[in-house]
Amino acid sequence: MPLKCGIVGLTNVGKTTIFNCISSSKAQATKFAYSNAKSNIGQVAVPDPRLHEIDKLIKSIKIIPTTVEIVDIPGLAKGASQGEGMGNKFLGDIRVTDAIIHVLRCFDDEELPHVEGSVNPVRDREIVDLELQIADLDSVERKLARTEKLAKIGADKEAKKAMEVLQVYKNHLENFQSARTAPVNPEDRRFVQDLYLITEKPVLYVCNVDEKSAVSGNAYVDRVKEALKDEGAEILVIAGAMEADISELDSLEDRLVFLNDIGLQEPGVDKLIRAAYSLLKLRTFFTAGPKEIRAWTIHEGDTAPNAAGVIHSDLERGFIRAEVMKYNDFIRLGSEHACKEAGKLFVEGKNYVVADGDIMHIRFNV
Repeated sequence: MPLKCGIVGLTNVGKTTIFNCISSSKAQATKFAYSNAKSNIGQVAVPDPRLHEIDKLIKSIKIIPTTVEIVDIPGLAKGASQGEGMGNKFLGDIRVTDAIIHVLRCFDDEELPHVEGSVNPVRDREIVDLELQIADLDSVERKLARTEKLAKIGADKEAKKAMEVLQVYKNHLENFQSARTAPVNPEDRRFVQDLYLITEKPVLYVCNVDEKSAVSGNAYVDRVKEALKDEGAEILVIAGAMEADISELDSLEDRLVFLNDIGLQEPGVDKLIRAAYSLLKLRTFFTAGPKEIRAWTIHEGDTAPNAAGVIHSDLERGFIRAEVMKYNDFIRLGSEHACKEAGKLFVEGKNYVVADGDIMHIRFNV
């Protein structure tokens, strides 16, 4: 199953506009709350210039980038955690994602009314966070009640410890704090793993601005940065409407001219895709040959057999060894033969942890 990032935010903050910029799927963006009855899902290619640098040396028939799945969750509002609007369904869609992209409206537009009556991204973030925290609190309280019953009848040896951890989460959420900042040891987070807590997921904030604020931001962005300064969260500034215009241009050259005219070197959505990929703690390795150069997705810390299994289960089952070149070595030396002659082609076994950018040949026998 592909890993998913969910795009969340209040109605009319520009979520669907940004989704359409980065996804091959095109969803309808409207000016009405609860206008969409379902979430939109799109496969997004992860921009990686290393693929093209490898191709300059190999000249393969085709290049295949890796992908991430992006889910555009319809706009939330006050009361979503209590089922307001389509709240319960939307919260369920968020719960099955692996990370969250939280879009905040940081632009004025008299023709696009704000659901709360005024533009205030700090308040909007608090509204969405509160709804997600309430939903998580309900999940924690339900499990705490079940665990307490198990503890009384002695049916679960770890019930007492589980209750202690769940109580920490309960207190934390009741204090309007997200689960990801709960003072719990990493190993104890297993007690809430089955709850798929929404506020436990890593989050990336996107400030959606107007075109004139695309390069340097604006006062709304400054307020968001001030409010989030102690969280260590990543904040991106993207002009969603402008990015939508750029995505409609036919050629790469036209897009670059457009970007250069306003002082940008690449589309903001490219930064967003890469940030989402990083947020999920994913890494890329490459396979390269005359037929294709391909990027593959693995988790941080995956071993060579794990990487082989991403290509095909038979490769993992019959894994013998991996022949590995580092991307920088390959580009500097210019060929596989040159890497081998220079001692830069490494033979690795089952315990090798694959590094981002490794170029690999898998040897196997089934």
